[in-house]
Amino acid sequence: VQLVESGGGLVQPGGSLRLSCAASGFTFSNFAVRWHRQAPGKEREWVAGISSTGGITNYQDSVKGRFTISRDNAKNTVYLQMNSLKPEDTAVYYCNAISRYDYWGQGTQVTVSS
Repeated sequence: VQLVESGGGLVQPGGSLRLSCAASGFTFSNFAVRWHRQAPGKEREWVAGISSTGGITNYQDSVKGRFTISRDNAKNTVYLQMNSLKPEDTAVYYCNAISRYDYWGQGTQVTVSS
């Protein structure tokens, strides 16, 4: 079982990044997926979620209108499109697949700075 995040990096305020979370070793289409993040010195927080079919999405208030979560079950991948990035979005971003079991990736660093 593996979840591998990618797509993080350094971006200027106002910029965009697209994170990917690639799954393997389990029936990905049976799992809802959430993105979480953890900033230095802060607790991990939930950012966005998507249902197993992709029909339901939800977002933390601070990212609504800027972030979009989506999934491609044929590719076993979930995406987080992040636009209008702010310095306060700087964090390690983790994907989390949830069903009967709970799987986590290792995280990808996002740094928003000029």
